[in-house]
Amino acid sequence: MADFSFLPTLTTSDVDRAAQLIQLGYGPSTSTTTPEDLKRLQQELFEMQRRPEAWGLVIPLLNHEDPNVQFFGAHTAQVKVARDWDAFPRENAEQLRDLLVQLTAHSIAIGRGNFILRKLFVAIASLAIKLVPGHPSRWPGWILSCVQAFSEQGGSAERIQFLVIVAEEVGTADLLGASKVQMQQSLRDAIPLVVQAITSSVNRSVSISQFQSALLTLQAWMTIFPSSDLLPFIPILIGLLDPSDDNEAIFIAASDTLQEILSKSPLSDGAATKTLTEPLLVWLDSVGSSIIAQTIQNNDVNEVSHSLSKLLVALGDHSALYIAANISSSIPVIPGKTKGYLAQTFLRLIMAYTGLQGYYGADEEESALTLDFWYLFQEALWSTEYFEDPEDDVPPPNREDPVQVKMAKEVYIELVKVLRRKVAFPPPPTGWGKDQIDAFNVYRRDVGDTLINAFYVLRDDMLSYYVGELAQLLADEPNWQDVEATLHCIMSVQEAVDLEKAPQLARFFNQDILGRLPTTGHNRLRRTTLSVIGTYSTWFTLYAKASDTPADPTLLLNVLNYVVTALTDPALCLQAAIALRNLCDTNRKALAPHIGAFGQLHDGLERIPDSEKSKILQSIASVIEALPAQEMIPPVQAIVSPVVQKLVSALQTASTLPDEARTMVILQLEILAGISKGLTRSSEGPYGDADEDDPAVQAQIESIKVAREDPRMQQLRNDTFSSIRSIIDIWSTDAEISHALSDLFKSITSLPSDITLISQPAGPLLELICVAAQKQLTATWLSLAAILIAQLNPPSYSLVVKSAPVAGR
Repeated sequence: MADFSFLPTLTTSDVDRAAQLIQLGYGPSTSTTTPEDLKRLQQELFEMQRRPEAWGLVIPLLNHEDPNVQFFGAHTAQVKVARDWDAFPRENAEQLRDLLVQLTAHSIAIGRGNFILRKLFVAIASLAIKLVPGHPSRWPGWILSCVQAFSEQGGSAERIQFLVIVAEEVGTADLLGASKVQMQQSLRDAIPLVVQAITSSVNRSVSISQFQSALLTLQAWMTIFPSSDLLPFIPILIGLLDPSDDNEAIFIAASDTLQEILSKSPLSDGAATKTLTEPLLVWLDSVGSSIIAQTIQNNDVNEVSHSLSKLLVALGDHSALYIAANISSSIPVIPGKTKGYLAQTFLRLIMAYTGLQGYYGADEEESALTLDFWYLFQEALWSTEYFEDPEDDVPPPNREDPVQVKMAKEVYIELVKVLRRKVAFPPPPTGWGKDQIDAFNVYRRDVGDTLINAFYVLRDDMLSYYVGELAQLLADEPNWQDVEATLHCIMSVQEAVDLEKAPQLARFFNQDILGRLPTTGHNRLRRTTLSVIGTYSTWFTLYAKASDTPADPTLLLNVLNYVVTALTDPALCLQAAIALRNLCDTNRKALAPHIGAFGQLHDGLERIPDSEKSKILQSIASVIEALPAQEMIPPVQAIVSPVVQKLVSALQTASTLPDEARTMVILQLEILAGISKGLTRSSEGPYGDADEDDPAVQAQIESIKVAREDPRMQQLRNDTFSSIRSIIDIWSTDAEISHALSDLFKSITSLPSDITLISQPAGPLLELICVAAQKQLTATWLSLAAILIAQLNPPSYSLVVKSAPVAGR
């Protein structure tokens, strides 16, 4: 019996009071105990535990008949070791060590609950972290000594739980230098013991809880074990993957452990293909296939099937390079089964989970787990010698694709078809709540990322497939959910498409496809179509420049008409306004001859929601910018004057109708900022990519300066400045208006090379900012001041670049 005379002795009343506090504070609640009472009781208990004498609570509380009180006794031991160790007498450390081990062994012997034992195990591990480091160590062989003490009490299952906690606690301990090395060495010294303990418990003769604890121990020690100690467990674990067993918990525990080996052990990152990858592939072919077949037949993913989906994903993450390199290999793994066959079987099985029947989030959740694999597989394919580098400027020689490439493309063609089906919404009414719709939209975005990886493998074939699929869907009685899903896929891959080499889009934007899409109702379909148009807006200009044959001029106008039709629909106006802004910004020159049609659009502006008017006027201004400078004057006056007039009107009512005036001012400032952005020279314009010293650019700038001298433009700029000054006088401390002014100042001022007809000089605006800053200094005004000061003294980049070197330097 360990000596515990070194612990403080508390009176019976103190111990009884502590037990009473525990029972009142943590026992079953009563109607007479208020939250304030509970807080007071727990605080009193906490204060009692902080006292040095609280060491004396451990034994009497552990010996109490109430399990809650026993738990608090174990918890007190853990807390005192972890928090109050510095105040504990060093000469009693070994006695405390022996006492804690004995108390724990006794608790095992009398069958105390696992929640109590866990606290005692944590207390022992915490004490070991204090005693093991040092020379000489005050607790050499601590793991072995504890396990032996527990085993003498018949605690084979408990020793497994102890080993889990040891790995967890030491792994997260805040240790440095020699202390950390010494603790890690104490774990390595115990590896033979741990291996023996796990091996003796990983069989069907032990209880399921002990079996699960053993595998949890293996997972906890996985990063400590060398690979040589892990390898013998792999065939054992694969052998436990038996779906015919009545106890599915064994299958799931073995699968979870294999997943950890694949992802976190020394065998991760593609190692051990002969002992890990290939045995699992053989098992998938012989046993895993039947699980998936039953899943598809029953249209139900049970717990075993869900665990298998995670195992497939883990194996794919681990062995993507192996699968890519051996997709067509004829080297046998076992008689009658080659590496190529097993790799193709794996791809077929993971594809089955990617394409599970039903809708993600409503009927299944496994399909999303597989998406990352298709990215890793594409990267692995590129790392093989079979694929050319798509970024290589030197075209590969004309030759037939090797069989490996053909197989990979067949896999990704199937993936493209499967994912197109999976992203389709169910027919209305779906009956889905907002959370379900949001989750499905997140899934669709994730699928979009996966489709980009597929595009890098398939390239033009993928876009051709989708456009052909659309044409086929629209030829008969269309399933609009499938049409919308295909449009979503086309939109998702835009960032990977070389727009200069995408003739398939000419077919998409013509009347055979876009012309057959609905222009009324079908809001989700039309919203996606508008997003596709906005995403591919630069295609019209880039393809026209790169193509040998002239582009159909009606394509852009037909697309524009489709967009404009949706502007007045509140459910679609946001996507329509964005699409229009993108189209006009990137196709200014092509749209400039049709400026009259934009005048009609401006006349109907009142039918468009206020929230999108700034985008519409920015679109119109973008087209105006492509006109000759003198021809810009009337349309600029036509779109800017009404905005300034509304600002003046709002200022006049600021004292009588302050809220309405403020709202109107914010809206008109946003619109004016949008117009200013639209009028700013674009890289798409006739001189956008040219050097500032280019004569054509200089001529363009000079023509703008001449047009600025027109009395109408001078008056317009003066009226604009007066309105801005009045707004700052009234609302300079208003955060929303300050934000709107900030956006306007950034867009309505410019360097000399980007000057527009309505650009304001930086100096007077800087004076207004100083006035506003005197009233209330904010980050907005400071940031704007820095920008305008830089415009007043712009760096001479061309001078720096082109100046000749000074001789002698």
